Amino acid sequence: MKSIIKQLKKVWWGIKSLGAMHYYGNPSKKLKVVGVTGTNGKTTTATLLYKIATALGYKAGLISTVENIIVTEVRPATHTTPDSITLTKLFKDMLDAGCEYVFMEVSSHALDQNRVRGVHFVGGIFTNLTHDHLDYHKNFENYFGAKKKFFKMLPPRAFALTNVDNEYGVKMLSGIEANKFSYGFDNEAHFKGEVSKIDFSGLELKFNDISIHSKILGKFNAYNLLAVWSACSLLGFDMQKVNKILENIEPPKGRFQHFMSPTGVLVVVDYAHSPDALEKILAAVQEIKTENGKLISVFGCGGDRDPMKRPIMGKIGARLSDIAIFTADNPRSEDPDKIISEMLPQLHSEELKRVLTIVDRRKAIKKSITLAKKGDIILCAGKGHEDYQIIKDIKSHFDDMEEFKKLYARL
Repeated sequence: MKSIIKQLKKVWWGIKSLGAMHYYGNPSKKLKVVGVTGTNGKTTTATLLYKIATALGYKAGLISTVENIIVTEVRPATHTTPDSITLTKLFKDMLDAGCEYVFMEVSSHALDQNRVRGVHFVGGIFTNLTHDHLDYHKNFENYFGAKKKFFKMLPPRAFALTNVDNEYGVKMLSGIEANKFSYGFDNEAHFKGEVSKIDFSGLELKFNDISIHSKILGKFNAYNLLAVWSACSLLGFDMQKVNKILENIEPPKGRFQHFMSPTGVLVVVDYAHSPDALEKILAAVQEIKTENGKLISVFGCGGDRDPMKRPIMGKIGARLSDIAIFTADNPRSEDPDKIISEMLPQLHSEELKRVLTIVDRRKAIKKSITLAKKGDIILCAGKGHEDYQIIKDIKSHFDDMEEFKKLYARL
């Protein structure tokens, strides 16, 4: 019965897509639309491309998990990729506002439900594919198939840019019509990256032997920056200007967002909510941590979402943190105590000694502050840009960064 309902939903989304295109025409044909898909890095990649295009003097639009932007007008985002009618209306408004470029995230849900059917893309970017959304897709083959669908729909004149360091990167390019390009640090690629230095001041990189400096932190962001740099080259942007813009560009809200507390503790807030993203963000923090400093993590797992990743994320957090505080994320209809208990089974006795369980997220954040000393780093992961928490059917205001700053102001 569930599979029948799912198929009917796909048909419905397809009908909505065709209806939207009929009603509004197809404004995406008059825009240069670049889509970004993958498990992690979509928001950062799309947002940085929007910021670069804007800095170069182009009028551009952004469609992302955090926000939708029409030139400078910010509109709230309710989905990573909107439904087809909302999406087509956004394209029309962007066209009316004089936009030349649109940079958008393309989610696996949107692809499976045909929300982007009929959209004319001039380019597509694949960031990576790791464990996520299996509650919806049921297995990894279906998840990969949804992402692959995006590259199959790219027209022959479009570019398809993929991360060849991810095991699914090459597979994304097979059997497609678009022009194929690759980027990576570890394998041969059209756009080859090299990390020269990583520290708290940012990243020193080489892209195709050209020196690139960025104040954005973390090795995982080196991949996002390389994807952005490669796409800019394929779009024909002035790369000397792009290189200069990258020096001071800021990441999106809730993506390795950080501040130094009055007590000398570095606080990092990030959206990492999948095993791979959590592992990468913890590794990035370890890279900049001082020898005697501790890493204190605060995170949980969402309710009514893929339960298979809970023990994996618990293991990663306990292994890579000096102190890990397991807490509530958005438990939704599930019991948060039950969710936390499902994060514990894979931990051995030594790892369990480093774990605290505090269901109340505000109390968990407060505990991390009381434990942290000068030189330590607190990483609060899972919610990033979100300014709410969903418990049962109640959606309440809750912003991780806001909580940290409020509590530190009271010290």
